[in-house]
Amino acid sequence: MKFENSGLENQTVELSRLDDIMKSLGFVRAAQWDYERVTYDRKYVIKEGTYYLRVQGYAVEGNVDSRYALIKLLTPILGKHYYPHGVEYGEDEHFPSSLVSQCQKLLSQIKSELEKVKE
Repeated sequence: MKFENSGLENQTVELSRLDDIMKSLGFVRAAQWDYERVTYDRKYVIKEGTYYLRVQGYAVEGNVDSRYALIKLLTPILGKHYYPHGVEYGEDEHFPSSLVSQCQKLLSQIKSELEKVKE
């Protein structure tokens, strides 16, 4: 599921600030990066299954390994994990409305924190 018009799409932010914001909101970057791309995941385990809210971006300046990259964010997505196959983000997936609402609130928090950084 894509969260279109979240306000995060196409925003740019310095990687070190983005890392701090995402960590404070419960996202994990771990090894989800290469020199040009970065991915943050927040895991939700609820009775309906295991879900991941994913925020991705790519470097428009610098490299991710340097921590001084400028990252441009992409449209956030929500997926459901199926063992052992992985995470599915397709249109055919069912996402509980309470989870979607939580994710929307969290994305709003990220947007708010990004606005503070730009001021």
